[in-house]
Amino acid sequence: MLTSPVIKLQRTGAPMPQVGFGTWKHTGDKATEAVEAALKVGYRLLDCAADYGNEKECGLGLKHAIDEGIVKRHDVWVVSKLWNTFHRKEHVRAAVKKSLADWGVDYFDIYYMHFPISLEFVPFETRYPPGWFFDGKSQVKHDNVPIQETWEALEELVDEGLIRHLGVSNTNSALLMDLLKYARVKPSVLQIEIHPYNVQTRAVAYAQSQGVAVTAYSSFGPLGWLVFGTSKSAHTQPLFTHPVITAIAAKHPGSTPPQVVLRWATQRGLAIIPKSDTVEQMEQNMKSSGIKLSEEEMAAIGMLDMGLRFNDPADGFEGCHIFS
Repeated sequence: MLTSPVIKLQRTGAPMPQVGFGTWKHTGDKATEAVEAALKVGYRLLDCAADYGNEKECGLGLKHAIDEGIVKRHDVWVVSKLWNTFHRKEHVRAAVKKSLADWGVDYFDIYYMHFPISLEFVPFETRYPPGWFFDGKSQVKHDNVPIQETWEALEELVDEGLIRHLGVSNTNSALLMDLLKYARVKPSVLQIEIHPYNVQTRAVAYAQSQGVAVTAYSSFGPLGWLVFGTSKSAHTQPLFTHPVITAIAAKHPGSTPPQVVLRWATQRGLAIIPKSDTVEQMEQNMKSSGIKLSEEEMAAIGMLDMGLRFNDPADGFEGCHIFS
């Protein structure tokens, strides 16, 4: 069985697995099978979110692995995220409790605020997950909820033991700086889009300087977004065929371009959560930590930076100007 290196969270000293398993776009029985297979391979962090619409299925995969004696609950970091429509204080607890029930667990190891955007509340019985639309027809309806209100509600759930570590996702340095000024329970992790086309050097440096670990998502750049048919992903050179990446992979016998891309991230001290559809991919992603890239190779990959973000709500929803 493979094992992941760990990153010690500065707030608590807890050893967070550096290579986790991403569950976005896993659906139905495939999600259950993928989670169970990942745990058998050796993954010990499962990254999910209410918005993915698959928490029940992922929870079944975890239950199967526990029932089979593959893992115990305390061995696995179960991660979820608060969706934008539940930012009001009176909705935070219910959202967290629903995700816990769907997963079949008593606590989350990490719970993120998914976006620093508050949207108008959509009841569970109306639509779950609510997505970016208010009623299935109208676009985003913003709600006037400050981040501080949401964060203080989340802190109460840390006090109660429902959440062990808080995190923020899709949050820029200015918002993180402001949050750190008033947060009683400081964020332990920042999860943002990072890949060779979107290096995020300053955001990473600032977060790490404040004792906040950084998890990269969409590590493979355009590949993860092709399913949406976005012009950005369709017209961007795939990282796996980029000559810089393939040349570096060729210099490391037995390595693949995907492994090189992942190792570039982990060698920067980042955690990663790549999605995998097969056991072979799961194993290859985990083994990427065994590669040692030279300073020159790291720099060459970093030079691919274009500040190209694929997950920007401003591209599809007028008025969602949240990033800088």
